[in-house]
Amino acid sequence: MIRKTFIKESKELFRDGRIRIATIIVVLLIGVSIWISAQQYQNINEQYKVSKTAERAIWDNQGEKNPHSAAHYGTYAFKPKYPLSLVDQGVDKYAGSSIFLEAHKRNEAQFSIAADQTGLARFGDLTPDFMLLFIMPLLIILLGYNSFTKENEMGTLTLLKSQGISYKKWIFGKWAALFLPVFVLTVVLFLIAGFILSNLKDFGVFEWSSLLWMFIIYTTYYIIFINLILFISAKAKKSGISLVVSLSFWILACLAVPKAASNIAEDTHPYPTRQEFAANVLKDKKQGLDGHNPWSKEAKLLEKNVLAEHNVDSLHKLPFNFDAYRMQKGEEHEAEIYFKHYNHLKDQFIKQSRVYKRLATFSPYLPTRFMSMAIAHTDYATHWNFADAAENYRIATQKFLNDDFAKNSTYGNWGYQADSDFWKKLPAFEYSPTKLTTVLSENTANLSVLGCWFIGSFALLLFIKKIR
Repeated sequence: MIRKTFIKESKELFRDGRIRIATIIVVLLIGVSIWISAQQYQNINEQYKVSKTAERAIWDNQGEKNPHSAAHYGTYAFKPKYPLSLVDQGVDKYAGSSIFLEAHKRNEAQFSIAADQTGLARFGDLTPDFMLLFIMPLLIILLGYNSFTKENEMGTLTLLKSQGISYKKWIFGKWAALFLPVFVLTVVLFLIAGFILSNLKDFGVFEWSSLLWMFIIYTTYYIIFINLILFISAKAKKSGISLVVSLSFWILACLAVPKAASNIAEDTHPYPTRQEFAANVLKDKKQGLDGHNPWSKEAKLLEKNVLAEHNVDSLHKLPFNFDAYRMQKGEEHEAEIYFKHYNHLKDQFIKQSRVYKRLATFSPYLPTRFMSMAIAHTDYATHWNFADAAENYRIATQKFLNDDFAKNSTYGNWGYQADSDFWKKLPAFEYSPTKLTTVLSENTANLSVLGCWFIGSFALLLFIKKIR
């Protein structure tokens, strides 16, 4: 029964001209999206490599200069592009790609791709993740919305009932016929992506295990849609009703619920405005040590404590340049302020993520989207980690410069200059994203929700007692 149903359904799907045309269009669009993304990925990584090398060369060739002048001169930390971003670009289009590192200030990432695009970009880009998340479910609806309703409309349902068919075997045969073309198309897509990524040299470390997990996530997502579309078709009286209900579910799951979740999360746990954030940082800065102000109360207190610690009565008798020492202490104080306020932003992000995870029970799209971005390292968590790594490097750089200034000059000697080879001693900025095992452990909630949708959708099919 299963084999015969599978063969019959497969033949009907293959013979339907509308389905053939739709499938060919989807395949062509997916192919074009992969090609476009591969070109963008390669171009961006070439720019990253050139920019990183050029910026380091500028830093290393500053010549003789005061270390604190070099601190204000600054440098850049560039965010690398990871291989699986070819499949899912995530938030990379909107998050900045580089952070300017300078003394006394933590800057945000800048130079996002979206900022350089025209208003036409608001209509969306043709990317593999768009095809995988939105268009493939539509193809599943087109393939399966009338799987059961057509039997009633063609009069074959009565004949099948008279022969004493097994509903479960019949349903599984139709499920297999619908699953096979979707599965084959998904396999081909991911194999093409893997082949392209594995042959791109010097552009990030590609791991087949990560691609395999992404394939599992999307296959689960499609199975959920297959199960629900078949359930709707089994319960609907007519094909038209089944199609409308199926499209309504797609609209709710892929468009309405994600947008509602975004609005609810933002309203429940809002971020401060840019002006509020800057004002709060400035307020805290004024209440602490300013490394450039030797006359403030905090600076005088630091001076008194340092003199007592070294048992001297004059800053000139200290074994280091107190000016540089004070500036370093000011940097440490300001770094604590920035960590405090940026951690508040991160806390809001975590709280918003929890709202998303709770609302994911209403849509399989949300856990699939979050898991896909996390595995591809194109989610906000990866961006936060990169920003924190850049800030830690900025703090280490300021200490490296101020310590040299303090150790190799005396108090009041602002004319000190480090030699031209000193800058090369600063280690280059490197950032590595979290491992796959860590990503999976941090997204157990999304995996659990997706698993519940998977099991629940199968349960609906298994408990079908009667076809309309």
